[in-house]
Amino acid sequence: MKTVILAGGFGTRLSEYTELIPKPMVEIGGVPILIHIMNLYAHYGHKDFYLALGYKANLIKQYFLNLANSSLDFTIELKDGKIIGHNSKGFDWKVTLVDTGVNSMTGGRLKRLKDYLGNEPFFLTYGDGLSNININELAKFHSENKRLVTVSAVRPIARFGELSIDPNGTVRSFKEKPQIDQGWINGGYFVIDPKFIDLIQGDDTVLEKEPLERAAEMGELVARRHQGFWQCMDTKRDLDALRDEWDSGGARWRI
Repeated sequence: MKTVILAGGFGTRLSEYTELIPKPMVEIGGVPILIHIMNLYAHYGHKDFYLALGYKANLIKQYFLNLANSSLDFTIELKDGKIIGHNSKGFDWKVTLVDTGVNSMTGGRLKRLKDYLGNEPFFLTYGDGLSNININELAKFHSENKRLVTVSAVRPIARFGELSIDPNGTVRSFKEKPQIDQGWINGGYFVIDPKFIDLIQGDDTVLEKEPLERAAEMGELVARRHQGFWQCMDTKRDLDALRDEWDSGGARWRI
């Protein structure tokens, strides 16, 4: 299956880094978070990627050009500059990089990719969230439920400690930053039928508003609960937590 990654936003809440580079290029363990995300899909056999670019798109394009060249043996014919590639020692991925506009919203970016995606269901995710979700189980769930959209639902780690308090003020339990027991949220790992794209009006459409709200009203949105690891990278606090987990050797998204 094809995998779409939305990688074009401004990343304003991580401005310490995104003034210079796009958010998906922020590194964890010396590798852009984008590569960590792609590794997850590739681990499950899905290596055909479509990156919806926007803000500082040229930097992501240049990264993949350099990545391809650095892993390729080649011969240069200096007379005419012809380059002949030989065996590649790097990734066996196919990566299509599409500039979907600097100011396009998430829905608009997806709509601009419509001609690349064909008629089969595809994966979609954001370029700033890590998880150990089983991608093939998500695809199987989508196939069994036969809806336009399947979304992974997650319960994030609470930012602060959780207290259970009796009416008289007695604390019955204390949990330091537990996983939230209620309130499932959009985990950002989707499987989508191409017909869903027809619900997107244009560049100004936010995927998470009208299109997904409409799909829910139609009964065409289904969620698969993911009980495992999930962490977005919205702020420097989030980034520091992901880097600490990687540096400790316990990165739960590591394949």
